[in-house]
Amino acid sequence: MSKAIIGIANFKDTEKQLLSVAARLDSGELLPEADYQLNFPTASQLFTEITPKRLELLDTLKKNGPQSVYRLAKTLGRNYSNVHSSVVGLLNLGLIAKDADERVYVPWDDVEIHVSLSGSIAA
Repeated sequence: MSKAIIGIANFKDTEKQLLSVAARLDSGELLPEADYQLNFPTASQLFTEITPKRLELLDTLKKNGPQSVYRLAKTLGRNYSNVHSSVVGLLNLGLIAKDADERVYVPWDDVEIHVSLSGSIAA
């Protein structure tokens, strides 16, 4: 089951994880398929990118399957240009994708958001 996990992580923690994975790969270890990780340095940056409107868009796509941006705007009852802007943002974040017919969809079985408001990462 592939999932997208959105969270908060500082650069040092991310760097340690990446170096660990690189060392395992360098040693020839075959790693299982990993979940898609999307981390932000602070909760405020996460919620600047993953807004309530974008969450609604993700939920609608997940429930209804691939559709054109025009159809998605109609389904959501929102202005096309605003939906298009959200789609571009979510495409850039890797949370949605386009199929051969240019319809957008959620390529993940599940999308999770993990937020821990501890220490300086909450700022």
